[in-house]
Amino acid sequence: MRRYEVDVPIHHATDPERRGLHVFTGRAAGESEALAAAHNAYDRAVQQKSAGRPAPDGSSDGWAVHGLRPDWVLDWHKATVKAWVNPNSLM
Repeated sequence: MRRYEVDVPIHHATDPERRGLHVFTGRAAGESEALAAAHNAYDRAVQQKSAGRPAPDGSSDGWAVHGLRPDWVLDWHKATVKAWVNPNSLM
């Protein structure tokens, strides 16, 4: 399995001019699986935070969410997926 990067544009819920990008990385069999895994990791993190628990650290495939911002909206329909290139030879 390859490591993928999923880049999801984000915007602030009350100030749409404030924009950014949330980046996910992890292992998957292909691009569609990578997108689904990133979305699943995000959904799990939101559920945990809503229940007053810390976000999960990840799973065996490496997908996890760090820096969850509840006042930001992820634009999943604009997400892009590509093979992850490690610029610093990490992992």
